[in-house]
Amino acid sequence: MHVNTFGGNALACTVGSAVIDAIDEDKLQENAAFVGTYLLENLRQLRDEFEIVGDVRGKGLMLGIELVNNKESRTPLPVSDTADIFEDTKNMGILIGKAGIHGNVLRIKPPMCITTADADYGIAVLRKAFQNHLKRKEKRRIVTKQNIDVYV
Repeated sequence: MHVNTFGGNALACTVGSAVIDAIDEDKLQENAAFVGTYLLENLRQLRDEFEIVGDVRGKGLMLGIELVNNKESRTPLPVSDTADIFEDTKNMGILIGKAGIHGNVLRIKPPMCITTADADYGIAVLRKAFQNHLKRKEKRRIVTKQNIDVYV
């Protein structure tokens, strides 16, 4: 048995009813379906553009971007690389979540009032974060190659 002291509270019920009315009046469900589809289509373009984006999935405004080392092996991107991308997006003003059993999925859950302009900004931030990752990866490769050359 589960008992919740405040669950049937008149104030809580009034607030809940007002929230449902606002969702209906502002057509937020329709907006979530429209912008969610728009966002998913644009995220799929990022998947086609970047080798580290292994999959994009979701429905409505609950979306995920699976990050991989390469698309053929589907090996998860290391947690440290995913964390760097996560930090880049945060520093550019976009808050997303991390998920997945390997910690390599970016979870996108914007509010129901998101606009296509907001979605465009989010896509631009993700693109820049992925580009930053590729630059860091290239820099590490050069440093590693230089270290090998030094000792050869």
